[in-house]
Amino acid sequence: MRGGAVLRRVRLTTETRLSYVPAPLSLFPPSLSPFRARWRVPPLPPRPHHPGPSVPSSPASYGSRGGESESGRKTIGRDIHVVTWNVASAAPPLDLSDLLQLNKDNLNLDMYVIGLQEMNCGIMSLLSDTAFEDPWSGFFMDVLSPLSFVKVSSVRMQGLLLLFFAKHQHLPFVQILSTKSTPTGLFGYWGNKGGINICLKLYGYYVSIVNCHLPPHMANNDQRLEHFDRILEMQNFEGQDIPNILDHDLILWFGDMNFRIDDFGLHFVRESIKNQRYSDLWEKDQLSIAKRHDPLLREFQEGPLLFPPTYKFDKNSNNYDTSEKKRKPAWTDRILWRLKRQPRADPHTQRLLAPRFCLSLRSYVSHMMYCISDHKPVTSTFDLELKPLVSAPVVTLIPEGLWTMENDMLISYSLTPDFLSSPWDWIGLYKVGLRHINDYVSYVWVRDNQVSFSDGLSQVYFNTSDIPETEDQFLLCYYSNNLHSVVGISKPFKIQPGSFLAQDPLGEAQPHI
Repeated sequence: MRGGAVLRRVRLTTETRLSYVPAPLSLFPPSLSPFRARWRVPPLPPRPHHPGPSVPSSPASYGSRGGESESGRKTIGRDIHVVTWNVASAAPPLDLSDLLQLNKDNLNLDMYVIGLQEMNCGIMSLLSDTAFEDPWSGFFMDVLSPLSFVKVSSVRMQGLLLLFFAKHQHLPFVQILSTKSTPTGLFGYWGNKGGINICLKLYGYYVSIVNCHLPPHMANNDQRLEHFDRILEMQNFEGQDIPNILDHDLILWFGDMNFRIDDFGLHFVRESIKNQRYSDLWEKDQLSIAKRHDPLLREFQEGPLLFPPTYKFDKNSNNYDTSEKKRKPAWTDRILWRLKRQPRADPHTQRLLAPRFCLSLRSYVSHMMYCISDHKPVTSTFDLELKPLVSAPVVTLIPEGLWTMENDMLISYSLTPDFLSSPWDWIGLYKVGLRHINDYVSYVWVRDNQVSFSDGLSQVYFNTSDIPETEDQFLLCYYSNNLHSVVGISKPFKIQPGSFLAQDPLGEAQPHI
């Protein structure tokens, strides 16, 4: 058995869990791991999807895209841009417009998923990044927040970083369920290799996002596959009301996977690249070979490799490795995705029900213009079409009357009947263009500042003392302590200028996530 791990495995469904006793990762024999062996038998059909906490009877469509589905429910479109880049300890360059598609006309993205590998993780750098935000996160927030993108979640493990951004209007429909780190370096205990994960609900659907860095070198293909297994196996959610990752509606898996091109010599590979005959190299790409033989990997889709191999380059150039080692170019940097199997209308037929969650690939490209690393970044843009299971916020926020600096400000809000509020819930006041959920101007605890409560409608007041006089627009966000997410957001509004008031002398503790 690979890696000496003791596995007691049953079929992975929503109601069953794998029982996993980890053992140190080492040199792995080429035998088939139990996790892969499970996929050599026909899998059970997926269980029906359970809707999220709020399923209104007549879902609304947010945004101009989408249309009527067969059942009369609205289908909405959401565009996701995924970035993977091994940055080789480099600092962010001055301009990332091409990487983030900001130079595209009619840009209509809704979410960014950004995964980096080999960020600077020296001791001083890690200490600095712990006390302050790391340079890459700060750079992406600086660029994306003026475009109404908010950093919803992030996870860091040494050189690995995963960021999830969404436009602020989507915040009530994004619930962060879990973040996790899985180290696989140094016998399974060191985080220079491994994977990091954000598990979330998006409009009621389960989505898992994994950024990984697998072992390098041509001969370590079995080890790469074993690390892939280990990362996937560890994405379980014992004690939480979350399905196993293989029952999630969407898995986005990307990173520096380090798969190489077998057999072909250096000269042939470079000539094929020079003449843009990339298809000549596909048959010996290690990941493509593994997918042909592995039922589990086959369930992960990938776009066609119509761009040059992204490794290994001389830094600050577009020349492949000219060092003494002259490493053979390879597509090490990949973006994969897996959709949950659609239930069948009748067990005796092969006809599928009309899909309610569809992902289509719009582009899959590398970006040769960036030369700070020995890797080139790779991006995918996806069109996501879904019938929302949650289409109305569980909290509706209404700023009452004309807000001015001279008076305390009144907010009315209503809750859906099934929403469980907490004394630790709070409402934050933000400038439009907020960077992340802790980037509030002021806040109130919903119970402490409550003025009235009747028939599901509550009112709280804001003290104006902490609010700067500005011409900027503001937003209100309701943060649920139980759900660890924003569950309501107001429309943008302005606060009329007036006199400044003294700061609150009580110095109350601020809410923080």
